[in-house]
Amino acid sequence: MRPTPDPTTPGQESVWSYPRPAIAKACERRITIVHRGVTLADTRRAVRTLETSHPPSYYFPPDDIDQTALARSSGSSFCEWKGAANYFDVTLQGEIFRDVAWSYAQPTPAFALLRDHIAFYAAPFDQCLIDGEQVTPQPGGFYGGWITPREAGPFKGVPGSRFW
Repeated sequence: MRPTPDPTTPGQESVWSYPRPAIAKACERRITIVHRGVTLADTRRAVRTLETSHPPSYYFPPDDIDQTALARSSGSSFCEWKGAANYFDVTLQGEIFRDVAWSYAQPTPAFALLRDHIAFYAAPFDQCLIDGEQVTPQPGGFYGGWITPREAGPFKGVPGSRFW
């Protein structure tokens, strides 16, 4: 289950070498979300979370998100590493995307970097980019990882991966 990175892809990381428990790290790559020509979020100040078997999730600082597109929803979840998450709906060009973003208002001490930052599922939006490269959403619909050629899987979320 633990593949090795492709030696022909410089800088590729195996998600199986990511830590458990998960960690959060500052990320200076340019992370952008655009839908129907409207930029929802654009930053070089993201926080990237890494966890064994998962592609990274990216959390945007609130100042780098179009806050007029966000509305707090009733959705919530709990992560054993990060704590309680609140969810948001996004409205762009009259289109409403329900529970497509989440944030930790009071993350655990190990994830203090995430406080009030917001992560987004990639699937609903036309363009989710890392340094200008389109990402592929993590499979399965629950996890919010963003996959580029830099990440080697297999990734949690594919059929049969529930108990990885």
